[in-house]
Amino acid sequence: MGKTSSVKFPNFSLKVQGVHSPPPVGDAQDVLAVPVARVDINQVILQEMTMDTFSGKLILITGGSSGIGLALAKKFVRAGANVHILAREQEKLRSALDILEANRVANQQNLGMIAADVSKFDQIQTEINNLCNRTGIPDYLINSAGVVHPGEFQNLEIEKFHWMMNINFFGTVNAVKAIIPFMIQRSAGHIINISSMAGFLGVYGYSAYSASKFAVRGFTDVIRSELKRYHIRVSLVFPPDTQTPQLEYEQKYKPEITKELTATSGLMQPDQVAESIIKGIRKKQYIITPGLEATLFYTIQSISGNLVYKVMDVLVAQAQRKISNQHTTDTGQHQ
Repeated sequence: MGKTSSVKFPNFSLKVQGVHSPPPVGDAQDVLAVPVARVDINQVILQEMTMDTFSGKLILITGGSSGIGLALAKKFVRAGANVHILAREQEKLRSALDILEANRVANQQNLGMIAADVSKFDQIQTEINNLCNRTGIPDYLINSAGVVHPGEFQNLEIEKFHWMMNINFFGTVNAVKAIIPFMIQRSAGHIINISSMAGFLGVYGYSAYSASKFAVRGFTDVIRSELKRYHIRVSLVFPPDTQTPQLEYEQKYKPEITKELTATSGLMQPDQVAESIIKGIRKKQYIITPGLEATLFYTIQSISGNLVYKVMDVLVAQAQRKISNQHTTDTGQHQ
């Protein structure tokens, strides 16, 4: 699910027009009449705020070799942060690190890669211990590592459930468990766990993935409360469909009904999701919902309660009818 698969409520359409800063009022001129270029003040302020927030900070990102994790890493590097990315595959890590090096803004920035499997606690604990002792305690831990394999429950192998739970849920738990002693020791830190829209909304065809992402949500809700007294901040992210290698993989395995449900959903780019996450972190938000769709669905689900299940039933029934009608039409054409 690119980080999740999303659906549309029937007969509901909402468009957001691009918002632009107003043009400068007049052209600034000094006594020498030297022309001054027009400046988007809002963009300048945003960049300065980002620099102030992240410049010189140490950030560890799991799943940082691709997708949303890599998009976040690039933006943090451009903001002057020291960034270390963690993933399983050395080759992908090296390619990602080259990209980060190309975005470096200062020679003194500390950029690095860690090859480890988030589902293996011993590996993660060793690598995070090494990072904390040699480089420093990360100011931010972002858990972006995740996998997905859609399919109807009765057709999914039990191994797929364990695979997704081990990486999506236990991978998050492992990284948090390993870093928490250091953050508690310093009495500071910010943990950002990336769940999914499927972490608050059950979508047809994602029984294994959704379960793992709901688990991330429940875990994060608890540690948010428990870690407050240690001055450790926690955030939870619910991204919508995002154009990542993960999404390309899952398209091959989606059931027909799932394809129909998600056909009209708009895709966000990783950079867009990363920008929304960074804004949420800067604003110290607990719940971060990148994009209009995730925000809308989270709000509706929170307010409507059990009504959301009836809506999902209607959507699935509509998809089934459409598929059935299409099959009937195709059969008639071949007779």
